[in-house]
Amino acid sequence: MFSSRTPLDLRPNRLARAVEEVRRSGRTLIDLTESNPTRAGFAYAEDLLAPLSDPAALLYEPSPFGRDEARRAVAREYGRRGLSVDADRIVLTASTSEAYAILFKLLADADDEVLTPRPSYPLFDHLARLDLVRAVPYDLEYHGRWCVDVASLARAATSRTRAILLVSPNNPTGSFVAAADLDRVCRLAAASGAAVINDEVFADYELDAAGQPHGETVGRSDVLTFSLGGLSKSAGLPQAKLAWIAVSGPDGVVAETLSRLEVICDTYLSVSTPVQVAAPALLARGAEIRDQILARVRANYRCLVDRATDRSGCRVLAADAGWYAVVQVPTFESEEDLVVDLAVSNGVLAHPGYFFDFPRESFLVLSLLPEPSRFRAAVDRVIGRFEAPRTRTR
Repeated sequence: MFSSRTPLDLRPNRLARAVEEVRRSGRTLIDLTESNPTRAGFAYAEDLLAPLSDPAALLYEPSPFGRDEARRAVAREYGRRGLSVDADRIVLTASTSEAYAILFKLLADADDEVLTPRPSYPLFDHLARLDLVRAVPYDLEYHGRWCVDVASLARAATSRTRAILLVSPNNPTGSFVAAADLDRVCRLAAASGAAVINDEVFADYELDAAGQPHGETVGRSDVLTFSLGGLSKSAGLPQAKLAWIAVSGPDGVVAETLSRLEVICDTYLSVSTPVQVAAPALLARGAEIRDQILARVRANYRCLVDRATDRSGCRVLAADAGWYAVVQVPTFESEEDLVVDLAVSNGVLAHPGYFFDFPRESFLVLSLLPEPSRFRAAVDRVIGRFEAPRTRTR
């Protein structure tokens, strides 16, 4: 009855079952997988969403790429980051997930391929399958900092490759794509006749105030690129459901791209009028939440680095930006056993590395969003597991 685009097995995994049992028993869990800023104790102004009730939203004037004033507001957002993009090259979507779906429809036929980074958030496999596209992984390497394994990328590319996906900064590694790596990726894409899709949703959250130099896809003229952003991360408003695509590349290719995108977007018209009317105000006031999130993730990251002492054998992998940190821990058990026991015995919920396709064990991925006191308490429990004497079984 059902298509193969949805998973065959919908049963909860072992960790999900363990978490459900802990919560059913009334025990408290500190959630270090939290990705929703609206549940993380930030101070949202009571009138922040008031612009959604603007009477101008009562008039429905559909536009495939979105209202002009909203697109201009997004262009100003890029200007805030020192980047220049014409509002005519911005396409509004309801989410970055929808942006990927639109771009897969634009670029690929059934069984065509998109190259996806590994490790990375496991959303791409689902999105690709829903559009009958194959997600083919390429590797990121860690040598004190993360970088693109360009040789792995070249091996993954075939005549059916339609796009190379970048996530900069990456989720969960927190790594920006370096300028030199981006140039190599773009050269490979141009030679393969593929586009580059760059997910930049965490770009505002640099963990070091000095920042790391990195490459930018906005404004490139050598290859067709799509840069993705949205209110969910840049303004801490996942419920507002507004994201965008900025199109760059050779002028002629961009013109044809926009013409084809117009057909797709006009078919769905998915972005609500109220959020488009509110977009200029929401983007302008997004700094209120963004500054809070930035201060917290930086403080929690410093706390984690300070706490992961040599005595524990735990190592925090260097990250440039984002809401997550990766901790390499000693291997006394499988990652699955570790995260289940952390939940059951220590009251801490963490992501295992295998969830993000890390190539080997043992890694934990921790959200930096929780309130500092809870984060510190959870980190103490995690690191403390490895500082205490342990009896290893043979």
